[in-house]
Amino acid sequence: MTTGAPTPTYPARPRRSRLRTFLPLGIAAWLVLEIWLLTVVAGASSGLTVFLLLLAGFVLGAAVIKKAGRRAFQNLNEALQRGGTPQSGGGNGLLMLGGLLLMIPGLISDAVGLLLLIPPVQKALSCLTERTLDRKLREAGPGTFGDAFQQARIHRPDGKVVQGEVIRDEPGGDTPQDPRPPLSR
Repeated sequence: MTTGAPTPTYPARPRRSRLRTFLPLGIAAWLVLEIWLLTVVAGASSGLTVFLLLLAGFVLGAAVIKKAGRRAFQNLNEALQRGGTPQSGGGNGLLMLGGLLLMIPGLISDAVGLLLLIPPVQKALSCLTERTLDRKLREAGPGTFGDAFQQARIHRPDGKVVQGEVIRDEPGGDTPQDPRPPLSR
């Protein structure tokens, strides 16, 4: 029985991105390859050798992460004492990623982690990442996360970020509040 009302049309489901489709398959293939490579190396030498390789990778990765974290914390403290913001491009994020990959058991992840510890590779990868992120933010359509991020960035004509302050008007409260104490002395 029809009532004459048009049948509702539901919007088409958005296409699933390639990343969401192939990322789980890539991770599964990577894990299988890591396990296979560990068994090949264990068969060629011994299980103790593989264990010592994995232990050395874990210890080296922990040392790298500790060093990069300490350097990032020092940069933050120095910037706060100067009253500015920390410098970008320190490479601490890539160092930490390299250390994390060294800590993950596996020989392929160790090789990629060691590659990320090389300064020219870090510089090239950070430049590539920055260009890709800028391009993606420019391509972001209205109403997306990238658009919100782009609107939140306020730049002066010389390209520097303008420092700002958020002032909240709370209803019923005309009493001024004391400013927060400085973060460092």
